[in-house]
Amino acid sequence: MNKLTKLAVMASLGLLAACGGNEFADLQRFMDETRARPAGKIEPLPRFEPYEAFTYSASSLRSPFQPPIKIDLSQRQKGSQDIKPDENRVKQFLEGFNIESFEMVGTLSNSAGMQALIQGAGSVHRVGVGDYLGRNHGRVTGIEENRVDVVEIVPDGEGGWLERPRTLSLAERG
Repeated sequence: MNKLTKLAVMASLGLLAACGGNEFADLQRFMDETRARPAGKIEPLPRFEPYEAFTYSASSLRSPFQPPIKIDLSQRQKGSQDIKPDENRVKQFLEGFNIESFEMVGTLSNSAGMQALIQGAGSVHRVGVGDYLGRNHGRVTGIEENRVDVVEIVPDGEGGWLERPRTLSLAERG
């Protein structure tokens, strides 16, 4: 090879050696600086309060969309201290349900008397005179072919009790 060619090869090898140096030096420097910094703290997860269910307590009150009813307190029936439910007697099964949920569906009669068939509380029940049903101490006072007479004992709101008659009529099936 001639001298000029040798010189060109040597120059290009020198340039290649200069270029092939540490090409990741800036990345290595950045990593060293990052590792040298103090470690940070990770914030703990926020604490969530448990959900508390809301109970709507105004469902038994008058609807705000209906006009108020004026009650004449002088005409209101007063309760009596003589009338009161017997709290010591054993409650019957049908006393655990509202009387509005019951419906008369028929009667049965034999030599012992007449009994009514009342549908409610998931099935049909047989009741006789003297049996209790409903949450307001309702007692069956009479049974006829097409109705059951019940007398409930309800508080009057002033410490006394009132007897309130109710009738369960035979349901008409279509």
